Amino acid sequence: MPDLPSGTVTFLFSDIEGSTRMAAERPDTWPSVLRRHQELLRATFDAHGGVEVSTEGDSFFISFSSAPSAVAAAVEGQRALAAEPWPVDAVIRVRMGLHTGEASISEADYIGLHVHRASRIASVSHGGQVLLSESTRSLVAHGLPDGTDLRDLGSHRLKDLEDSERLWQMVIEDLSNDFPPIASLDSIPNNLPSGITTFLGRAREIEEVEALFAHNRLLTLTGPGGTGKTRLSLEVAERGLARHPNGVFLVELGSISEPARVASTITRALNLPDRGGREPEARLVDYIGDKFLLLVLDNFEQVVSAAPLLTRLLGACPNLKILVSSRSVLRVSGEQEYAVPPLGLPDPSHLPSLETLTQYEAVALFIERARAVRPDFAVTNDNAPAVAEICVRLDGLPLAIELAAARIRILTPQAMLGRLEARLSLLSGGSRDLPERQQTLRGAIAWSHDLLDEPNRALFACLSAFVTSAGLDAIEHVCRGVMPGELPDTIEILDSLVQQSLVRQSEGINGDPRFSMLETIRVFAIEQAEARGSFEPCRAAHAALFTRFAEDAAAHLMGSDKRRWLDLLEQDLDNLRASFDWAIASDNTSMALRLGAAVWRFWQMRGHLEEGVRRLGEALAMPATAEHARIRADTLSAAAGLTYWQGDTIRSRALYEQEITERKGLGDDRGLAEAMYSISFTWSLTDIDDPRSADRAIAAINPALAIFRRIGDEGGVARCEWALANVSTARRDPETARALALSALEVFERADDQFMVGWTTYTLALADLADDYQTEGGSPTARANADGWLRRALHIFAAADDVSGFTLVLDAMAVRCSRGGDRDRAAQLSGAVASLERTSGTGLNMRNRSALSFDPEELRSDALLGEAWAAGEEMSAAEAVAFAFEE
Repeated sequence: MPDLPSGTVTFLFSDIEGSTRMAAERPDTWPSVLRRHQELLRATFDAHGGVEVSTEGDSFFISFSSAPSAVAAAVEGQRALAAEPWPVDAVIRVRMGLHTGEASISEADYIGLHVHRASRIASVSHGGQVLLSESTRSLVAHGLPDGTDLRDLGSHRLKDLEDSERLWQMVIEDLSNDFPPIASLDSIPNNLPSGITTFLGRAREIEEVEALFAHNRLLTLTGPGGTGKTRLSLEVAERGLARHPNGVFLVELGSISEPARVASTITRALNLPDRGGREPEARLVDYIGDKFLLLVLDNFEQVVSAAPLLTRLLGACPNLKILVSSRSVLRVSGEQEYAVPPLGLPDPSHLPSLETLTQYEAVALFIERARAVRPDFAVTNDNAPAVAEICVRLDGLPLAIELAAARIRILTPQAMLGRLEARLSLLSGGSRDLPERQQTLRGAIAWSHDLLDEPNRALFACLSAFVTSAGLDAIEHVCRGVMPGELPDTIEILDSLVQQSLVRQSEGINGDPRFSMLETIRVFAIEQAEARGSFEPCRAAHAALFTRFAEDAAAHLMGSDKRRWLDLLEQDLDNLRASFDWAIASDNTSMALRLGAAVWRFWQMRGHLEEGVRRLGEALAMPATAEHARIRADTLSAAAGLTYWQGDTIRSRALYEQEITERKGLGDDRGLAEAMYSISFTWSLTDIDDPRSADRAIAAINPALAIFRRIGDEGGVARCEWALANVSTARRDPETARALALSALEVFERADDQFMVGWTTYTLALADLADDYQTEGGSPTARANADGWLRRALHIFAAADDVSGFTLVLDAMAVRCSRGGDRDRAAQLSGAVASLERTSGTGLNMRNRSALSFDPEELRSDALLGEAWAAGEEMSAAEAVAFAFEE
């Protein structure tokens, strides 16, 4: 190999777009086409001083000591490829990426982030396209090759790289320069996680999976736990972003065990609505339609009886593809299975040279993970046999290898092998109904567990009570409470478990540490907790803690700090769900009712309406609720509130009527007033042209108002005034509505009740819009006043990420724009609202539209406004809010 350029170097990566498919479909012509492609590019690279670092299949890795030379080579190479008379069925299109940085050389090869950045830039380009990083552009911008120019593509997030990169496209005269959006992580809607550790090897598996997926719409990656199915599926998904322009979405099923929850879990991953009465599957079919979309379903084995759902979705959605990871095949029509093999292994009885040994995938993974805990670790002639044997004994399973490599901190490979051999032998006679490799993985986990001292084991077992992740304070409270005296230093023990790869640490909101377990390890931890007799006490303490947490949070959801508390509830949503499940399963009626009553506002504000209604129904159906009359009344109020937000006024009214009966029986005047105030909205939301609806609403509000005045509840009086203001708006009496709302607003502002400040300013805006509607020729002053109120309301709801709240405000803004003659903006806002209604599940906009004679369907069906509506529908919630704030 010639000497590699050093110092500031420009790296060029290239490969043929669609090479795997071409090689499979045209085996006769592919070898000659590949050779000709290599001849053309080698000639241009050599002519411009390029040094060939490596070549693999159809790819090149070239380094240049000069950025202008590298760019000239890329341009000339693309022109040579375009001029070549390729066979009609084998036209070659090569993608290229260039980046310039300081070279780091190790053992006659380049290493470091600059190389990775160049590779990632090439990976997001399209065939025939040349992409430059900002550093390369800055060196060539004033000396471009003749007949070329640069096009700014903006900043993009690239796989496994923390910092975004501004990318530039070479515009080459006489060649095609129009390409689809580049396939960066930003350009395609997705929720794929950024790589935490390097993805090693699996090149053959990736090619095989991609080839199968090109001709199949349902592909299942099978294998035992710890095989690396998830990492492989994510890698394939990221590489396939450009082929699924409508989105690639990961759906994690590891925390659920009920097949009936699969559809709703997918809807949550896609941010679809919890709209009342509609089944999750129907919402999925409506949303996906003919979109080119990829679902990545992880850990499907525990909900495998839900597999027919996937075939129904595929049948109804012609461009949908589904990639599943599961320990077992789904056994449904149309499924293509791919058994994920273990990592490549050496033969311990015939060890190759050290250089060759480290190229085996299993050994390379062991080395990288070992260096993460001991940077000076290296494979030597002395420890090579032990390293190879460890990888083989662990069947090449990534999780088992990672657990073993973590022990390098305290054990040499030779010492580790002795312990591992004994432990695997001991556990080889495990349950016969488990797959053999699952027994091996269980042995690896048990071996790692057996190295723990007693305090580590005790905390490891207790952590199994937490789902997804948990904060430090929660772990200390639950585990030290159940096992006083057994855990001398929780932080030290957690740190030890993190270092031994049994627990993972991440950063929560506000930068607080969170701790979690892989699901496979958590199952093992549950077994340990059950054997110790600590699992049920830990779960009981866990449920009690999160019930109190939910009640504490509920007290803050109306004030100026509600965003932080809503985010905290969202962060521990899985723990709240587990607590609710435990309360139901343990017949702890009081806890189930308390949780439901405490969490309902979170469910409402963050768009979990369907789940909230279902869980509250379960709690209210428990046989012992009559023994907890006051809490039952609170839960009835919560259930009525959620069904009201779904727009189901009849069901909501029936629940409020039950609550009113129970409040009277309890002699709870304050609770009775709250219930009568609340039930009024189920009347004011109904037919506004029927005067009886408004009369019934007032008939409920006035007794509530009298009670609040009698007991001196200023906030309750103000809420009743606000309720009457809404009735006046519906009656098209804006002056009365405005006077009542302004009186209420003064009280809410003084009490820092931001929830009610937001809704009262919203009502004031509706009063002004009603005034504008009733004024002949319209009222610019009223519209301007409405603008101010709506902006204030939007700021309050957006700051808290109260999706249900700002969905209604944005709808009112669309009304205002339509009234002011800006139908294009109204259509874009209405398109955004339509999307947000699907996400939040609220059904409350219809009343206000009717009161103001506004029908967004007229905008959607206007051919001149179709583009604006579609643009609004494509907006994220944050984009819709930002658009609404624009002048």
